[in-house]
Amino acid sequence: MSVALGPVMIDVASTTLDNSDRALLEHPSVGGVVLFARNLESPAQCRALCDAIRSQRPDILISVDHEGGRVQRLREGLTSLPPMCAFGHRYPEQPQQTLALVHECGWLMSQELAACGVDFSFAPVLDVDEKLSKVIGERSFSPVPAQVSTLAGALLDGFEEGGMASVGKHFPGHGGVEADSHLELPVDERSLAALEAHDLIPFSELSSRLTAVMPSHVRYPAFDHNPTGFSAAWLDYLRKRLGFSGAILSDDLSMHGASFAGGPVERAQLALQAGCDAVLVCNDRDAARAVLDSVAPEDERAARLAALRRTQPLPSLDVLKALPRWQHAHDSLTALAAQYGY
Repeated sequence: MSVALGPVMIDVASTTLDNSDRALLEHPSVGGVVLFARNLESPAQCRALCDAIRSQRPDILISVDHEGGRVQRLREGLTSLPPMCAFGHRYPEQPQQTLALVHECGWLMSQELAACGVDFSFAPVLDVDEKLSKVIGERSFSPVPAQVSTLAGALLDGFEEGGMASVGKHFPGHGGVEADSHLELPVDERSLAALEAHDLIPFSELSSRLTAVMPSHVRYPAFDHNPTGFSAAWLDYLRKRLGFSGAILSDDLSMHGASFAGGPVERAQLALQAGCDAVLVCNDRDAARAVLDSVAPEDERAARLAALRRTQPLPSLDVLKALPRWQHAHDSLTALAAQYGY
């Protein structure tokens, strides 16, 4: 029997499920699982873990941060992907070849993750690199907003061909602040007009193509006093001004940038009231239990979240690696990643 997706995404403890994980997965407010490096040893082990999760909750969403560069939770047995800045560096001199390779990166990423049992990655990063952010940096395609839009659009082409949903992050742009929202609450003093002329361009141009958007834990006081993921004004702007109709996923509520809102339950309630469809509560089991007991599934949210589920059949990694297309993309991406130390 299908169960409506709940509004909370949680983590699991290790590489296999324990009884505590299984009990938590049965909670009706769970909608998804976020995998971390501690959960992942190999593609076969990841696939077995995902199968075990789905044996508990067949319709659940399974996700991972798999962007390339330093943000790639599973490396063993998969292609080493370059940081997205590598494409931005190549693009001015080789625009068509670069766009073609970005497309292949999106396709390969979607296929390899699917072979591991994963529905989607939290990608693409749409932040514009202002050479300030400690946490964005090379994860950004470019310091030029139009290039971020173009290159991310090519990655979305690959995702779409490969049957994987997309999560654009970190709305309205995390690249203009130095602080790391994992550790503190960054504040960006720029006006809405300044953001619209720069950081918001990729979100505006790609909003109709994104399956989901993840707001930043950044405060923009010239527009609203609450950080984006807790701001009804910002999420209303995303829906009404940018016309975004997909799912809105909070960044992890365990990050320090969310602590202004109070405890875990207060954070979740504020994010959901502001307009998030799901909240991530990871690496704090007590917090996850408290949040799960404080919220309930809602049909409208569940319908938007369901669009993140992979609907194409899961490929075999061995069959995938036998394809000439995979081999060519793998070789090209591995060589580019090596230039950046990955």
